[in-house]
Amino acid sequence: MQILHIKATDLSPEILLSPQKNSFFIRGKSSPEDVRAIYYPVIEWIKIFIDDILEGEFKNFNAENPLKFQIDLSYFNSSSAKFLYDILQEFKRLIAAGIPIIVEWISEEGDTDMKDAGTDISLLAGFDFSYITKKSGGQ
Repeated sequence: MQILHIKATDLSPEILLSPQKNSFFIRGKSSPEDVRAIYYPVIEWIKIFIDDILEGEFKNFNAENPLKFQIDLSYFNSSSAKFLYDILQEFKRLIAAGIPIIVEWISEEGDTDMKDAGTDISLLAGFDFSYITKKSGGQ
């Protein structure tokens, strides 16, 4: 499966989905004018990827090497939140199949709003996140 890499803009996040490197992240700011144009290809890619995992194509994700998905956003609008939720719902298919996944919600030190947003999305998604605090200006 090919890597999906979308470069960041002033209004949209960088998105990297690389199964070979177990590197999956969304980072930056997410308030694009056309949120569907950014996130529909991501969701379609994730659906195919998860289908491939469930069909046994990727066997490298296990207890010793869980799939790790990082969300490191400085800001996201409500439309982006809906798509984050949709992405996480796809990942629930892996959890249901016993394939371990770790969602790391990364926020800057002192940004309680972003940490609370992660807690809210975790509750809506129906599974726990790992919360990582980075110092302002870097991780």
